[in-house]
Amino acid sequence: MVLKFPLMKVVMAPDQRLRVKTKLVKKITPPLLKITREMIKLTKTFKDPDGVGLASTQVGLDEQYFIALQDNNSFKAYFNPKIIKGSKATKVFTEGCLSIPNYWGEVTRHIWVDVEYMDQTGKHQKERLKGLLAHIFQHEFDHLQGKLFMDLVLEQKSRLFKVIGKDRAGEDVFEEVAL
Repeated sequence: MVLKFPLMKVVMAPDQRLRVKTKLVKKITPPLLKITREMIKLTKTFKDPDGVGLASTQVGLDEQYFIALQDNNSFKAYFNPKIIKGSKATKVFTEGCLSIPNYWGEVTRHIWVDVEYMDQTGKHQKERLKGLLAHIFQHEFDHLQGKLFMDLVLEQKSRLFKVIGKDRAGEDVFEEVAL
């Protein structure tokens, strides 16, 4: 039996599907793996800025998984992810989201996280993530809790910026948004 999926699109804020608290994945199935492959294809279509991760809620689904860019420029799926521990040290990242185009905010996150998840074979994994991957994991994990980066900007009383155009060199021009 061949399963067909409708054209996958990124859900845009303020769509309430982005606020869903997801449920556990019970079993890694071929249709579920096909969905993650489609999510990877969709994420790769985003340029300026590049897509580096996508959570199930961002495509209107309600199970706990996301895909994230790896250090080797490939993507990996994380099922039933958990953050077990985060570093005491934090860093302010300028963060955006495919579901909230043209907005960027300063978000303070752990510089490393110890995580657990199920891989695409259903095997339980534990690892410490650092740098950009730790940042992406935290952002996508938040999506699975119904939380957006804008929520953190507000909670942390950080700064929010909107892209208002391009300069002569083709670079984004930002304007700070009053909160």
